[in-house]
Amino acid sequence: MTDRATAGDMDIPDGERAALELLERGALEVEGRLIDASNATLYCTIKGGGAEAKCVYKPVAGERPLWDFPSGTLAGREVAAYLVSQAAGWNIVPPTVMRDGPFGPGMCQLWIDLDPGIDLVALSRRSDHAGLREMAVFDAVVNNADRKIGHLLPVPDGHLYGCDHGVCFAEDYKLRTVLWQWRGKTLPRRCVEALRCLADDLAAGWLAAELDKHLTRGEVNATRGRVEKLLRHPVHPYPSEDWPAIPWPPV
Repeated sequence: MTDRATAGDMDIPDGERAALELLERGALEVEGRLIDASNATLYCTIKGGGAEAKCVYKPVAGERPLWDFPSGTLAGREVAAYLVSQAAGWNIVPPTVMRDGPFGPGMCQLWIDLDPGIDLVALSRRSDHAGLREMAVFDAVVNNADRKIGHLLPVPDGHLYGCDHGVCFAEDYKLRTVLWQWRGKTLPRRCVEALRCLADDLAAGWLAAELDKHLTRGEVNATRGRVEKLLRHPVHPYPSEDWPAIPWPPV
């Protein structure tokens, strides 16, 4: 049996706990900026307690104002996405924390090295990839308004991560994604079980309390409502008729 450490009421594997502690407490050194990102996204080295890793730091001060999301909230939404991913057991979002940094408070997320042999466009079109399908359900839960092909992070051991969850958790339906290949299809049993875990954790109060730190009460309630709807009608959602189905650019 794997040893686990517990944070609040969420069990976290010891290896991930160590990554979270490094992200929270380590010394950040900015190495450069990812210039393709729409918001300030800094590539950093983080060191502490004899450990060292690469990470992404997105300061709140570098967020570009959006018409449909309150200013200064994108970093917190990325942390909320991590909490939902872990509570459901999906492990889609890399370890992510809120912390202070060289340019003020912001999101800090463990850097993921991609498998260079994976064609991301081909991957995004697959309908037989369990991790990709779980990501589609996760996006429905968090109401992801920007799931692009470039946000898929496959790693050499076969696991699939996802990044850039700053425009999630809106109360209104805003799902925009390149992963529509399962629309209208019945959810796999494993996804229904994950949704039940989320519903239980939200009902127990601890997950809602953690999400309250980063989202409005209305957004937390809307998240609960999306989980409950997916459990009542366990099918992959369809695109909205009032909202573009695919983000632009899709890559």
